[in-house]
Amino acid sequence: MARELLLLRHGKSDWSEQVEDFKRPLKDRGKRGAQRIGVWLLQHQLQPDYVVSSPAERAIITAQKAVKVMGQDAEKIIQDRRIYAARVEDLLQVLAEAPKSAKRVLMVGHNPGLEALTEYLEGKRIPLPKDGKLIPTATLARISMPNDWKKLRAGDGKLDSITRASSLDKKFPFPDHTSMEMRDRPAYYYNQSSVIPYRIKDGKPEILLVRSSKQKHWVVPKGISEPWLTLQASAAKEALEEAGVEGEVGSESLGSYKYDKWGAECSVQVYPMQANKLIPEDEWEERHRGREWLSPEKAIERIKQAELKPMIKKLAKMIEKKKSKK
Repeated sequence: MARELLLLRHGKSDWSEQVEDFKRPLKDRGKRGAQRIGVWLLQHQLQPDYVVSSPAERAIITAQKAVKVMGQDAEKIIQDRRIYAARVEDLLQVLAEAPKSAKRVLMVGHNPGLEALTEYLEGKRIPLPKDGKLIPTATLARISMPNDWKKLRAGDGKLDSITRASSLDKKFPFPDHTSMEMRDRPAYYYNQSSVIPYRIKDGKPEILLVRSSKQKHWVVPKGISEPWLTLQASAAKEALEEAGVEGEVGSESLGSYKYDKWGAECSVQVYPMQANKLIPEDEWEERHRGREWLSPEKAIERIKQAELKPMIKKLAKMIEKKKSKK
């Protein structure tokens, strides 16, 4: 046996929303389940070389959640429609196309396809647990495989283990997968970054504020830092999504602040970002928030987070100093 196949069924989906099956989202429980499986893989040094997922909402989000916990780039996940509502033949074809260089492949999909594929590779019926479920939601099957996947036959694999997220610790190790401290969310959730977007208009600086997701407060873009990106790159990604703005993020932080969430303290690094492109209103996905360019003084008055007020003031001084040198 030279290669390994990891089969992960999507997490628990949310049936409360009236949407078509393909677009059905995950429940929070499903997201946490995917993350627990990711931590388990990391702790056992079983990170995949190649990840392929059904593009159905509940599957691709499961794949992303699991991959991020392992510190891998979620944007490299391959989405393959054949995995959705798949027969064994379809799944075998997807595996046949996996690169030979990938020694450990993670496939994220659905039942009954994953269970049928597991039994096909094992070459026999697999005794069911007491609850009658071989691969329930957020469950990982680990299968030893031959080197050549071009023409897989029944019995070519060996089922090594089945791991259910429900059997794993409900909390997550912090600050890394070897730690004893446990928190409510994966470690990377507590490491965040933010930008204060600005521009020069008619020779004067302006700060871009957006409303919070529930439109209660004025804020600047902020979010959980993606594990595979720098803090600056992650903050720029948040700026594009939350404020519809692109620009150059400064290399030096304006400062940091902390706040309590998910049962612990989150740390936020804040960077300046000189805007060079504003996404048109009709193309900005989060336009329901609203956004506004303001003078630094007005921005300081409106911004909710008190720790950001001196940072906006500091940024305004930096801009003025830069202007005076020209």
